[in-house]
Amino acid sequence: MATERRDKEIWQTALARAKLGLWDWDLSSGTCFYSATWAQMLGYQENELPQDADLWLRLTHPDDREQAQSSGERHLSGQTDIIETELRLKHKDGHWIWVLDRGGVIERDADGKPLRMVGVQTDITKQKLAEYQLEQINARFKLALAASGIGVWHFDLATGQSHWDEKTREIFGIDSDAPEMPRDAWHGYLHPEDKERAERAHDIGAVTRDVTTVCYRIVRRDGEVRHVESLLRFVDNAGAAGQILGTVRDVTEKVLHDEELAYAACHDPLTGLLNRTAFDRLFAEHVALAEHLPIAVFYIDLDYFKALNDFAGHAAGDAALRAIATAIRAVLPAEGYVGRLGGDEFAAIAPRCEGSEAEALGNAMLAAIRAAELGLAVDHRRLAASIGIAIIRDATASAADALACADDACYAAKAAGRDRCAVFSHDAGGTVGGLNAARMAAETLDAIDTGRLVLYGQPVRRLDDSRFGGAEILARLVGRDGRLIPPGEFIPAAERFGIAARLDRWIIATALRRYASVMSSSGLVLGFNLSAQTLSDPQLWSFVDRLIDETGAPPRRIVFEITETAAVTNFDAAERFVRSARSRRCLVALDDFGAGLSSFEYLRRFPIDAIKINGSFVQDMTESKFDREIVGAINGIAKSLGYAVVAEHIENRETLDMLVEMGVGFGQGYFLHRPEPLENIVAEHLARVGTGRRRRVGTP
Repeated sequence: MATERRDKEIWQTALARAKLGLWDWDLSSGTCFYSATWAQMLGYQENELPQDADLWLRLTHPDDREQAQSSGERHLSGQTDIIETELRLKHKDGHWIWVLDRGGVIERDADGKPLRMVGVQTDITKQKLAEYQLEQINARFKLALAASGIGVWHFDLATGQSHWDEKTREIFGIDSDAPEMPRDAWHGYLHPEDKERAERAHDIGAVTRDVTTVCYRIVRRDGEVRHVESLLRFVDNAGAAGQILGTVRDVTEKVLHDEELAYAACHDPLTGLLNRTAFDRLFAEHVALAEHLPIAVFYIDLDYFKALNDFAGHAAGDAALRAIATAIRAVLPAEGYVGRLGGDEFAAIAPRCEGSEAEALGNAMLAAIRAAELGLAVDHRRLAASIGIAIIRDATASAADALACADDACYAAKAAGRDRCAVFSHDAGGTVGGLNAARMAAETLDAIDTGRLVLYGQPVRRLDDSRFGGAEILARLVGRDGRLIPPGEFIPAAERFGIAARLDRWIIATALRRYASVMSSSGLVLGFNLSAQTLSDPQLWSFVDRLIDETGAPPRRIVFEITETAAVTNFDAAERFVRSARSRRCLVALDDFGAGLSSFEYLRRFPIDAIKINGSFVQDMTESKFDREIVGAINGIAKSLGYAVVAEHIENRETLDMLVEMGVGFGQGYFLHRPEPLENIVAEHLARVGTGRRRRVGTP
C-alpha cells in the first residue's frame, strides 16, 4: 500500500509540475475522471466539477467542438493511432484557454471494442498567443515589403537552387508562379555592361557577414532595361554550405529622376546649354591642362537682343536664345562645349584651337548666329554678336582671369562696331579691365565673408515738407587699405562674374536682421534694389519669405526696387517675384522709370506700388522743356493709377521747387541727402520719431 501511495503521489506531482490535465474515460459506464490539475488549469477546485464524460465538450468553444469530436471518432473507428487536436476550453472566469489534447484507447474487450480511453491536455495559450503575434509580425512584414516594392530571394550554395518570391519574379518580368529558379536564371537577365560587376558583387561566399549593396541593370525578356538595387548577405546553415540571402528593388524611376536632377543642376533650363556653375568647373579643368593642351575660349555677347525683346516680346526672345544656342553648338568641334553665362551672354571652349583656327571658329559662330532661325514673331529682324577670343596656354592662370581676358576682347569687339570678333592681346594692354573686374569680384566675396561690406542708405523724402519717407539701401566695400570703394566699382564686377545675387541676398538679410524691430516699432521703411541675376534666381522669393518670418520684419515696410533692365532679362521670373511680394503685402517700385522703351508696358503688366522717375529726366528738367514734359506726364499717369512717385537725382533748389509745383510726392538726391551709413540714418529717424512722440504727450 505504501508503494502504491508513493507512486500515486509521484504521478500527481509529475502532472502538477508538467501542468498537464489528465482525463480517464470509462466508455462502458460513461463516466470520466478529470485530474485535479485539469480542474486547476480551468480555474476550478478539485471537486468543483462533475466527473461527467460530456463535461469537456460543454466547456469546449463552439467553433472547436466539431473538430474535437471528429478527432475522437476517427480514433475510435481505427482511422488514427491517437487523438491529437487543439481546442479552446472555457476558464472559470469566462476567458478561453487553448489546450493540446492527446490520448487514446488503452483497453478493449475480447472483440476489440474500446472500453477505456486516457489522455492529457496541455495549456498552450502562451504558445498560441506567440504564434498569433508572429503571424501579425509576418503580415506586417509582408505588407511593408509590398508597400516598399522589395522582393526577397535566397540562393542555396550547396544545391545551386534559387528561391524568388513573387515580387522578385515581378521585377524580373517572370510570369511563372514557381518560386524555385534554375541555377543560371539570374545571370541571363544581367545587362552586358553590368554583368561582370554584378556577378562579382554577388560572389560573397562565407568571406564576410556584412551586408553588401550593389546596383545594376537587367534586361527583361521583352527587352526593357530596368535598374535594380540588391542587398545581400551570407547566412550560415547548420551542417550545410550556407546560403546567400538578398533583397531586390526596382530603382529605375529613382535613377532616372536623379539623372534628371543631375542634368538640371548643370544645364540652363531655357537653352539646354551648360549653366554658369558647370561651365566654370569644366573650364577650370581645361585651364589646368593648358600648358600641354592649349584652348581657345570665346566670350559671346548678343547685339541688339534687348531691342528684339522689346519689339517681339519675351517669348520670342526665349525662342531666339534657344535657336542661337543650337547654332553655336552646331559649329563647335566635337570636343568643345558651350555654356550660357546669363541673360544674352554665352561662353564656348575649343581645345587644341589656336591662332587663325580660333578666329575662323569665331567667325563661323558669328555666321551661325546671323543665320539662326528666330521664329515667325521676329520676322525680318536678325541678331548679331560681339565675340571676344582668348588663347590660354598658361596652366598657372586662373579660370576667372582667363575668362576675363575673353570678356575684355568682347568689349573691344563691341567698341569696334559690334557683329565681329576680337582676339585678346597682352601687348594691347587689354587685360586691365577684365583682370581688375575679376579681382574686384573676388574682393567682394571676401568682403562679405570678412565683414568689410557695409550698409549705406540714401533717404527718400516727402517733397512738400522734407519729412523722412524711408531709405534706399546701398552698399560700400571697405578695401584692405581702408579705402571706401563705391558701388560703381564693385557692382559691375559682381554682375559680370555672377555673384550679384549673393550680394543682394546679403544686403537684404543683413538689413532686415539688424533693423526689423525698428521697422516694426517706428515705421522705418527700407528699399532694396534687385539685380537681374537676383531676379532670375527661382529661390529668391522663398529666401525672402523665410527671412520675413525669421526676423519679424513688417512686409508693409519693405520695398523692392526693380529696374526695367533687370525685368527684361527674365520677365517671367520678375513677374513671379513681384506677384509673390505683393501677395505678402511687401511694396514694389519700378526703378529708373522712363529710361527704356517698355517702361509703360511694365507699368501695365506689373502690380506695383510706386515708380521712381529716372534721374536723367529730373536733373536737367529746369533747362529742358522735353524733360519737364516727360516728368509731368509720368507723374500724372502714375498718380491717376494710385502709384506713389519718387523723383531721383534732385541736385538743386530749382529742381526741387519745380517738382513740388508739379505735385510729385517724393524725391531723392544729393540736394536732399547724400548717402551715408545706414546706422546713422536709422538713428536720426529714431530721434525724430522720439521727439514727435514727446511733443504729443507734452514732455520736453
